Amino acid sequence: MSYDLTQRGDPTLPPGSARCPGPSTKDIILRDAGGAPAALTAESYAFLGDADIPFARYTSQRFYDAEIERMWSRTWQWACREEHIPNVGDYVVYDVGPYSVLVIRSPSNDIKAFVNSCPHRGMQFCEAGSSGTGKQFLRCPFHGMSWHLDGSLREIPCRWDFPHVDDEKFRLTEVQSGAWGGFVFINLDPNGLPLRDFLEVLPEHFAHWPLEDRYVSLHMEKVLPGNWKMVVEGFLEAFHVLATHPEGLRTAGDANAQYDIFGSNVTRFVHTIGYPSPHLRKQPSEAELFAALGHDPKDLPAGVGARQRHAELTRERLGRRMDVDLSDVSTSQLLDSIEYHLFPNACFFPGINIPLVYRFRPLDVDHTVHEILLLQPVPSHGPRPAPAPVIKLGLDDSYTTVPAFAATGLAYVLDQDTENFRRQRAGIKASRKAGQTLGNYQEARIRRFHMTLDDYLR
Repeated sequence: MSYDLTQRGDPTLPPGSARCPGPSTKDIILRDAGGAPAALTAESYAFLGDADIPFARYTSQRFYDAEIERMWSRTWQWACREEHIPNVGDYVVYDVGPYSVLVIRSPSNDIKAFVNSCPHRGMQFCEAGSSGTGKQFLRCPFHGMSWHLDGSLREIPCRWDFPHVDDEKFRLTEVQSGAWGGFVFINLDPNGLPLRDFLEVLPEHFAHWPLEDRYVSLHMEKVLPGNWKMVVEGFLEAFHVLATHPEGLRTAGDANAQYDIFGSNVTRFVHTIGYPSPHLRKQPSEAELFAALGHDPKDLPAGVGARQRHAELTRERLGRRMDVDLSDVSTSQLLDSIEYHLFPNACFFPGINIPLVYRFRPLDVDHTVHEILLLQPVPSHGPRPAPAPVIKLGLDDSYTTVPAFAATGLAYVLDQDTENFRRQRAGIKASRKAGQTLGNYQEARIRRFHMTLDDYLR
């Protein structure tokens, strides 16, 4: 079977209605043995326009400053995992732009979040990006004033010199916090939406894939060469697989990936694995596809599809290695690249073979910190593993230098993406064209992302 990818669609149809010829992602998933949760086959797309996105949004210091002031200070962001602060007095410092928040486990076993700044003269309680355990109170290293873990004032040295201080008003500045899926979220805006409302469909969909039942098996942090929005966008579409990751075309249904826009904050793509790209001029046989997936074609039983058999073998292999029962996991969750983006900077993958979580934070207008977590199911036997420590990579370090990540096969893919960002950043600055022109369907998530950003900037 082959498809004519030069087909432009019927011009009489509404914009955004054209799709890649051939089976859709939903068609493929519904053919899988055992089916899939309704959340996975739900479709939610709307045409959002086709105007260019100005390049100045990625290069202007003024635009960047407006984002810091009006958006990063007013939106929910995940700060850490609950397992990073399991005991009273454990803490993590979350930083973005000039903002710094200290997240700590209180004596009542609640999680509290405070601005990481002493009310006396502004000194940070803890270093940016730091974490630690066992704090009994928060003590300023400058003059020794201290606060209880619930934010109330504990002590002022030479208290006789501060008769004007009202203990209740001299509390630490508390920040909105909440938890979902094992993640701790903060919001610097005291009037922001409740976290549950901000998450839109995520709690409903991830009820099928509880991330709180996962642990951090790998944690990496790398500086990327690009504006934070440009970098986020590089992970919101599979359109680039054709040119950037051509080695994946034999086993990845890139052009028929599904894109969903569930609301202002949550979008998704579902990109099938174990199904050939429609871009291939000659579609492989099931035996050839099975071989491309890394198996001996002789091991493919007659009448069994390559995707189905690959799923069976992967389910057995990963189940043994992870010490988990994967018998009830759908083929799509097991194999496919399923990515939910939560505005502004987080991507959650409920998959088993692709168990990624991303976080993107701006360093400056031209550089981004990209964090990658591998969230593996908690083993059926033995204690819950402790979260992996952070491995930090510099701007020029390859993802392949981390053996555990290289073993997943994803390191080389992300190195390819990194090179794209370097050249895209340079091209944007050199361009005489005012902005980027997006596809109506495959790049619709990018447009929704900018629309939500504009809601904050207005």
